[in-house]
Amino acid sequence: MDKKKNGIPKLRFPGFKGAWEQRKLGKITSRVKGNDGRMNLPTLTISAASGWLDQKERFSGNIAGKEQKNYTLLSEGELSYNHGNSKLAKYGAVFVLKDYREALVPRVYHSFKMNKENSADFIEYTFLTKRPDRELRKLVTSGARMDGLLNINFDNFMSIKLNIPSYDEQLKIVEFLRKFDTLITLHQRKLDHLKEQKKGLLQKMFPKKGEVVPEVRFPGFTNAWEQRKLGEVLSYEQPGPYIVSSDNYDDKYNVPVLTAGKSFLLGFTNEIEGVKEATKSDPVIIFDDFTTGSHYVDFPFKVKSSALKILSKRSERIDTKFIYEVLSGINYIPQSHERHWISQFSKFNVMIPSFQEQYRISCLFKQLDSLIALHQRKLDHLKLLKKGLLQQMFV
Repeated sequence: MDKKKNGIPKLRFPGFKGAWEQRKLGKITSRVKGNDGRMNLPTLTISAASGWLDQKERFSGNIAGKEQKNYTLLSEGELSYNHGNSKLAKYGAVFVLKDYREALVPRVYHSFKMNKENSADFIEYTFLTKRPDRELRKLVTSGARMDGLLNINFDNFMSIKLNIPSYDEQLKIVEFLRKFDTLITLHQRKLDHLKEQKKGLLQKMFPKKGEVVPEVRFPGFTNAWEQRKLGEVLSYEQPGPYIVSSDNYDDKYNVPVLTAGKSFLLGFTNEIEGVKEATKSDPVIIFDDFTTGSHYVDFPFKVKSSALKILSKRSERIDTKFIYEVLSGINYIPQSHERHWISQFSKFNVMIPSFQEQYRISCLFKQLDSLIALHQRKLDHLKLLKKGLLQQMFV
């Protein structure tokens, strides 16, 4: 028999036995509502991805307006259910207030606190498993209202049933998962720091507008950078229909299919229809437009959609990675009348140093990108591991 169906999680700490008890949320909580008139407290909102956020940071200002007087006063350790649906949380999200002693939160949230011998953090993790969604789904009779909130009132929310272990087991699970969250946060900070470091170097190692030399430079380089038009140094091509032309691209192999954008749409597929010519593994740039961005690629791939391959002209010595960073720094928004934005491509002026200096800059950013990618993989692995633990440690 499936242990979960018997009220027992697949993964459990030693010393804990017996089935978890099914309880209605309303039997282990009490409602939190109203406020004491103080309007100078932090005003927060719930993000399914990030938890509690200050409205000033999320929306660049307090959006509560006159409604703030009706906000709920939430204290540290109390919880709110944002019953707005989103891609990450189709049936809403529950978070504990942890980083503030007190705060004001929207009245439309269902706010509550745990009774004794029950952990608020355990309830938050329970909702992160998405298992309560099965109960919440039953309560949604007409989808989302015009304001984006699911039509789940407080009493209905309190009627959902959750599987709850002893208080000691709750605390043990919470202690373990909080340490895991700390590790994820640490890796996220490292990743953010590396990205900020790269951003700072990009600003200092490329000349500012109107200047011919960068602020920071490798030793030995003193000459001014030269202004060139992109059309003088680069060419582009739209790959033709996909044709298998090499053993490396036989249909029995899965080859990445890429679409340029703020991030790659990357999938592994043998689909032929709509997929364009596979590139060789030489470094190239796949480019959509100046609003969605470009990407440096040094592995075999196929191109999907109208993306272009950007190539350096044979008469020019241009480092592919260097020019990628140049393209990424161009801020251009195509006008509505421009059916083919690419017509503007060759007209842009860019600053270019000697090939030797391009290469040094290229190598530095390749190393940084590899380090960023390594930390991103570690972070993704930790998040995936946490997701698996949530599925196995809860009923």
